[in-house]
Amino acid sequence: MTGHTLLHIDGNLVRVKTGSSVAAALRVAGGMGAARTSVTGQSRAPFCGMGVCQECRVLIDGRRRLACQTVCGEGMRVETSE
Repeated sequence: MTGHTLLHIDGNLVRVKTGSSVAAALRVAGGMGAARTSVTGQSRAPFCGMGVCQECRVLIDGRRRLACQTVCGEGMRVETSE
């Protein structure tokens, strides 16, 4: 049986399948799955999916981490604005 995990993304409650990455949760949350905004104002989303490109950096429970390499945890707080 597949369970679900609830986490907060930019203050919004998001429900994802247990075991999902934060990058997948960003996609579920809506939009294009943007993880952050570049200094020029462009949306940046996960690109490589394996932690090499660093485009999915977000603040997770107060620590800067890669969304593609982080599994969602119950009650986790994700912030995409830099």
